[in-house]
Amino acid sequence: QVQLVESGGGLVQAGGSLRLSCAASGSISSINHMGWYRQAPGNQRELVADITTGGRTNYADSVKGRFTVSRDNAKNTVYLQMNSLKPEDTAVYYCNADITSYGSAWYLTHNYWGQGTQVTVSS
Repeated sequence: QVQLVESGGGLVQAGGSLRLSCAASGSISSINHMGWYRQAPGNQRELVADITTGGRTNYADSVKGRFTVSRDNAKNTVYLQMNSLKPEDTAVYYCNADITSYGSAWYLTHNYWGQGTQVTVSS
């Protein structure tokens, strides 16, 4: 069974930094898109940043220049380096990935979500 496990959230003061990690585990054949989304109370879940297998990245306008998404394909892990954090970055951050898993006689591509990690930025 495929799982995405996030780590690295916490409480930080405005202007500080945090690094989130998300590791995929299980019977994984390949991973295409990997990314980070966030959801603040009362808001819809929104894309923060994503990255393709080849390293092409995409960022929300609100985080450009402050956040950096990267991945280690050998470790099936995606990272989100968050610098110059602002109180409005406070949210639950979710990892997301398109993963092809396998069994003895099958392959299946599915979109997976992590359980979420809380990031709180105090002013």
